[in-house]
Amino acid sequence: MKLTFFGAAKAVTGSCHCVEVCGKKILIDCGLQQGRDEIDNSVLDFPPNYIDYVLVTHAHIDHSGRLPLLVKQGFRGEIITTRLTKELLSIMLRDSAHIQESEAQYKNQKNKRAGRDAAIPLYTLSDVEATMPLITEYDYDRRIRLSDGLDIRFTDAGHLLGSASIEMWLTEDGITKKIVFSGDIGNSDQPIIRDPQYITEADYVVMESTYGDRNHENVGSDYTRDLAALISETFRKGGNVIIPSFAVGRTQELLYFIREIKEQNLVPDFPNFKVCVDSPLASEATKIFSGDLRGYLDDDAIEALRGGELFTFPGLTLCETSDESKALNADLTPKVIISASGMCDAGRIRHHLKHNLWRWECAVVFVGYQSEGTLGRRLLDGVQKVKLFGEEIAVKARIVNFHGLSSHADRDHLIEWAKAFSPALQQVFVVHGEADVTELFAGTLNSMSIPSHAPAYEEVYDLLENRRLAAGIERAPKKTGQKHVSEAYMYLEEMGKRMLEVIRESTGRPNKELRRLAGQIKALIDNWLS
Repeated sequence: MKLTFFGAAKAVTGSCHCVEVCGKKILIDCGLQQGRDEIDNSVLDFPPNYIDYVLVTHAHIDHSGRLPLLVKQGFRGEIITTRLTKELLSIMLRDSAHIQESEAQYKNQKNKRAGRDAAIPLYTLSDVEATMPLITEYDYDRRIRLSDGLDIRFTDAGHLLGSASIEMWLTEDGITKKIVFSGDIGNSDQPIIRDPQYITEADYVVMESTYGDRNHENVGSDYTRDLAALISETFRKGGNVIIPSFAVGRTQELLYFIREIKEQNLVPDFPNFKVCVDSPLASEATKIFSGDLRGYLDDDAIEALRGGELFTFPGLTLCETSDESKALNADLTPKVIISASGMCDAGRIRHHLKHNLWRWECAVVFVGYQSEGTLGRRLLDGVQKVKLFGEEIAVKARIVNFHGLSSHADRDHLIEWAKAFSPALQQVFVVHGEADVTELFAGTLNSMSIPSHAPAYEEVYDLLENRRLAAGIERAPKKTGQKHVSEAYMYLEEMGKRMLEVIRESTGRPNKELRRLAGQIKALIDNWLS
């Protein structure tokens, strides 16, 4: 009964953990590494065809974005998640595939002229189409028997529609251990979705720590009025309000707030102001948010639904085509532009930043977490100039951070979530945070007599004996200009990992067999180097 950390270990993105019990291997999430965390998304740290199940906590790409790659490289097991996460994955993975294909096409325009090998997309739309039939959906609060010795249950994590913490009951050699994967724990009192549900019993917890070092500012503020005041001030100067926003979840929350602003006439000088959502993915996600949400909404949202649409109001425009997107910057009328991606590293938002960052009368409003190494983080840190599409752009616009709009629990709420467990936990594994934050938050929990540590990449833990089997390694961030890795090399690396797995599984076999295997490996190496 083992737990191995393949992602989000002393990193914010790329969530991927593996539980082994009764001969079954279960992944919890399989996300993309992003920003400073990115090493090489094309390399999986295990043979995909040896995984039996993947459990997905929620649809955000840093938790789900390598599922099509997993399938592309041989996974044929079952992917299990909640109903609305499955619906969101259908559009988010397709959008991610489009990005992968577009980036490869762009690189190949240069590679061909330079005589370099063709870049291969991480995965394509056909890989997503092969992934979707493997997904099985379940409701919250239902205990499910996946196989002998393995039960699971999804509990509402309050982070995104369909998001879940995952409870797992593992039984081996007559001993049962319960482990909980927090997923991303939501902030309290968010619009639309419910507050996180607490879990009270477990032996082990794998817990996120995105905001493990700080609390949200301005808690208790009236965000509707605060946003209205910012919009009004910017419009009076003749500027645009640019909001980089994740297409799924955060965009819909913003539309919810802006609907209230319009209904309450909180921007009286500009009552008919335009709001442009410039993201085809956000448009698709908004349709899901407007669909069958029974069992997922909070009470206020249910009450609002009785009065009509949650996300429809006068002045709202959903931009689909690139021509519609370009027209937004040709129109000098002050407006609110909501566009992806939320951290400004990709998507149409970069075009809007190019056209508005240099304008002192504009405002750029951040409403979500910005990882180290991203353009969004650099803007928040006060950078004076940025380069967009090969052009240097001065940063003259007002840069605003709406802390309280985060969809992540802050430090105090994370502590409250961890303290809900009784009796005491055997160990908390602190993940999904910047390296220093995971260490700091683990120390905070330890000071409260909650045994905790921040695991390293590829750390292996024995859940039966409550001890670490392998310490793991510290990973260096991906360097710019890294050489393209061929599929042949990726296959070689995969076989090397399979060989290491065979070695690990050979513990206890007769010494004669072990020596024979060692001799065969040595002969292979000697032959290769000769």
